[in-house]
Amino acid sequence: MNIFISNLSFRIDDNDLKQVFEEYGEVLSARVVTDKMSGKSRGFGFVEMKNDNEGQAAIDELNQAEYDGRVISVSVAKPKTDKPRTGGGGRPFGGGGNRGGGGFNRERSGGGDRGDFREKRNNRY
Repeated sequence: MNIFISNLSFRIDDNDLKQVFEEYGEVLSARVVTDKMSGKSRGFGFVEMKNDNEGQAAIDELNQAEYDGRVISVSVAKPKTDKPRTGGGGRPFGGGGNRGGGGFNRERSGGGDRGDFREKRNNRY
C-alpha cells in the first residue's frame, strides 16, 4: 500500500518517516520529497507498506496526529496521472486563457509601444 503524508516538519527525513511507520508493519520504502534545487524538504512524503491491513492501521492511527510539533495528514496515495501540466488558461505550460497576449515583445502581439499607451491614457481616449 502506498501512503501519502503531508504537513511534515521540514526536519523530518526518510529514516524518521520509516521509523514511525515501522511501528505498524513492514515498510518497503519511505521517502520525504525534497526540492530539486535546494535539497530541502517540501513538507510531504510517501511510505510504501507491504501489507494493506497494516498500512490502513497506520493511516487510521497517524492521520491528524501530532508529529514533531505538526499535525500531519495521512491517507492512501492517489496514483500518479499522466495529464499534461498547465500553467494557466488550461493550456500546457502557460498562456493566459482568454486574457490575450502580454509579456515580452508586446508589439508583436498587437500591443503597440509604450509611448502610444501613455499618450492615450493622458488624453483619456
